[in-house]
Amino acid sequence: MAHPEPPKDARAMRRAVLGDAYVDAAVRDQRPAVAEFQDYITETAWGVWARAGALSPRDRSLLVLAMTAALGRMEEFRTHATAAPRAGVTQREIDELPFQIAAYCGVPAGNAARRCLTEVANRSADEV
Repeated sequence: MAHPEPPKDARAMRRAVLGDAYVDAAVRDQRPAVAEFQDYITETAWGVWARAGALSPRDRSLLVLAMTAALGRMEEFRTHATAAPRAGVTQREIDELPFQIAAYCGVPAGNAARRCLTEVANRSADEV
């Protein structure tokens, strides 16, 4: 079933997963090219998250984590690792990720993911 307002649904999904503070910071710069790029990211990447389909937000979160780790995009991995619990990913699933990443993407990618997950966990513990 198609969503009646895909851009609106994509914006809502982005905020639900990444949080208002992250999205507000990302869209703060209102220069036309930057604003247009943020709209593009929201409508394409988050439009996929918001569409109907067999994958849940949890599934999509795990896939994004695996793909960003495989590509070595650790800044994006960190963003999604921080947001993963809001998408329904459990701590046990997050702890298991580096094993899968190391097995299929190589030990350096698994090590980088583990370091990043540790940083995210430590930062979260400091905020409590």
